[in-house]
Formats: sequence, structure tokens, C-alpha cells
Amino acid sequence: MDDLLSRLVTGLRTGLPADALITDPDVTATYAKDMASFCEAGIPAVVVLPRSAEQVQHVMRTATALRVPVVPQGARTGLSGAANASDGCIVLSLVKMDRILEINPVERIAVVEPGVVNAVLSRAAAEHGLTYPPDPSSWEMCTIGGNIGTASGGLCCVKYGVTAEYVLGLDAVLADGRLLSTGRRTAKGVAGYDLTRLFVGSEGSLGIVVKAVLALRPRPPQQLVLAAEFASAGAACEAVCAIMERGHTPSLLELMDRTTIHAVNRMAQMGLPDSTEALLLAAFDTPDPTADLAAVGELCAAAGATQVVPAEDAAESELLLQARRLSLTALEAVKSATMIDDVCVPRSRLAAMLDGTAAIAEKYDLTIGVCAHAGDGNTHPVVCFDHTDPDESRRARESFDEIMALGLELGGTITGEHGVGVLKKEWLARELGPVGVELQRGIKQVFDPLGILNPGKVF
Repeated sequence: MDDLLSRLVTGLRTGLPADALITDPDVTATYAKDMASFCEAGIPAVVVLPRSAEQVQHVMRTATALRVPVVPQGARTGLSGAANASDGCIVLSLVKMDRILEINPVERIAVVEPGVVNAVLSRAAAEHGLTYPPDPSSWEMCTIGGNIGTASGGLCCVKYGVTAEYVLGLDAVLADGRLLSTGRRTAKGVAGYDLTRLFVGSEGSLGIVVKAVLALRPRPPQQLVLAAEFASAGAACEAVCAIMERGHTPSLLELMDRTTIHAVNRMAQMGLPDSTEALLLAAFDTPDPTADLAAVGELCAAAGATQVVPAEDAAESELLLQARRLSLTALEAVKSATMIDDVCVPRSRLAAMLDGTAAIAEKYDLTIGVCAHAGDGNTHPVVCFDHTDPDESRRARESFDEIMALGLELGGTITGEHGVGVLKKEWLARELGPVGVELQRGIKQVFDPLGILNPGKVF
């Protein structure tokens, strides 16, 4: 063991229980990366699994004293490399800090530690007639801390918004070990700069979140779903624009392109016609969802839907949603690897985004399926490729970059909910411009003057 590693392990042990520190290199290597493709990962020196804020503070004081980088992690379900280790770092896994400290139905808040799994919180809130709306597709595995770090979204964002809109306050351990409390527990609060919002989406580069105050909402009625088939992606996108323009507020508005539909059909025999170029799913959890679905069905028909199928009950709704839930799994079965893009464009440019992605797939001779949170313009082009084929892997990466360039050309952003991490650092600089990058790096410097918090990410 070299001298720095020896001092690091000795220093950490003075303030941690024995089971919180992992030094076995065979075990620490399993914490090296998240689920992103094409993202380099280093070899961590140690892994720490704290159970309290005080233990996190001790880790950060030790890291500062020895100038050792710290990479915070949750469940590692991320898709941008934000949780990837750097060589010689402390991986700070927060999954053991998994307590729901409070659910308050009067204030409509939950107070949780960062390792609480999204689905666990949702079920706990439901016992009080409440809901925590942000629902990433990995909600049965992903943690609230990870959701905060990447500002994640989900299927219901079109009506209820993303994680940032539900984080009222945070406790965060800074790089030097100090504990910072931001935000509030009250329904309102505008005192000072909004440091809470600054932490959301910061990917662990400003501090380590150890507690969060989250807004809850009354649990809505059971939603009903409508499925509409279209002979072109453009017609489906026209329907999306019409639905939003007429003032409808669906709880879900999802779109699947032809490639995705065919992949799902191959996997699950869903019975969708081969002629279907796009499938639009709309849901309402209003007091009278049947009327809302009827109105949206008329708009879909006017836009050129070849078939409109409204569900009559919750069971039928779940059947209609099954195709969307299977999208990623079905596309993953196409080839040995996938790259999942996350480009958000204005709703009015959604058709151009889908058409452009199809052209990129043809140009690079690749299978690229698109499923989208159509109601907020957030597309997820999924590039399928053989990771053992160097040429195909190269084409996959180049197509990924062209998709991001297309998104920016259409007035969009390089990420709607997956974050920047390692994968999109260069593209973030293009989107922000030199002044934006300079100011954001300045903010990073204030919070982390030694640059030890998740180095090499975001910038």
C-alpha cells in the first residue's frame, strides 16, 4: 500500500465504522461506473458507505486534508457517466443512507435521506393519500439523491414537472466538510439566492446531499390511457401540438417511432400493425378522464390517426402502457449495446427531430429507435450497436453526436433529464457558450476550490 493510500485509509477509519469502508480492490472495482456507454472510468482507491451526515463530513474533511477526489454515487442507474470513478478517488456511495425521516400530510412534505429509492418514497407517500410525482423509468432502483444530482424526470413530467420543482430544501456537506442547509419547509420562501435549485442537477460537483425536503402532492385519481396509431411520425407530432395548443393537460403524453414499435412487437407480440409509423399514448388523471380522452381522440383523428383506442378502465390502461414500458428493453435486445440519448426540443420541432434522427440512422447504417416524452419535447433516441465491432461502435458514437447537434440546431438542449456527466461535457460547452461556461466554472470554484468533488464531470 503506497503512502497516500495508507494515510487515506487510516484517516477514514478514525471516523467510520469498520463496515463503512471497503478497501478490497476486487470489490471497489465493482463501484467504478454507472450504466453509460463510451464513458471512461478510473479505479477507486476506496469505497465508503456512510450512514450519517457526520460520517460524510468526516470523509470530506479527510479528502480535503489529503487532496483526494471524491465521487458521490447513488444506485448508478445514470446514463451519462456522472457517477464514474476517477483513479485514486474515494467513491462515496450513499445507498445506506436510506431513511424516510418524515412524511407530513399537513405541510405536504417528505424529509428523506439521499439513498431512499424513488419507488419506496412513492409507496410511503401513497399511504397518506399523497404522491411524489417525479418518476424516472428506473424508479424501482434509482435513489432520490441520484434524482437530485441529475435533475431527473419521467413519464409524468408533462403535467407534474421534474425533480427540481419538488426539492424545497437540502442539507449538503461541502468539500471542506462543513454542513450547509438550504431552502425551506414552508410552501413559500424567497430568502437569498436559490442555492437549493443550484444543487439540483449539479451531479455532485458542488456538495454531497445528505438530506432533502421534498414537496408532495395529493394523490390523483387513477389515470385512463388512450393509444393512437399514425401512418407518419409527423402526423403524431401534429397531434401532440394540437393537444397542447388546445389547453389539455395530460398526465402522460408519450410517443414511440416505427423502429421502437417493431422492436416491441418482436419481443412481446403486441399486435401493432407493421404499417404503424408512430404510436401516441395519452393519459388523464382528471375527475372525468373519459371526456378528456374523447376530446384528445378527436384531435388525433383530425391529425391523421389511423386508429384511436381509448381504455375503459385501469386494467386496459395498463395494457396500453405496456408497449411504452417495454421500449428500452426491446431496443436493448436488437444489438449487444445501446447508447441512450436525451435531447429535448420545442414541441413544435418534435417532428423535425424524429425525421432528422431517422436520416442519421440511415446515414450511419444503424438501428436507432426513438421513444419520447412528447408532451415536453424530450426525446430518447436509442442507438443500437454491436460493441464488439469497432467500426459499428465508431458509427454509433458519431451518430450520437449528430443527434445532439440536431437538437441544438432545432433550438433544443443536449439533456432534458439524464445530465451531462462525462458523456456530454463537450456539448455542454457548445450549448452554454464561453460566457456561460466561465460563470459556471466560477460557481464551482466557490463551492469546491480544490476541485476534489466529482472531478472531470460536467466541465
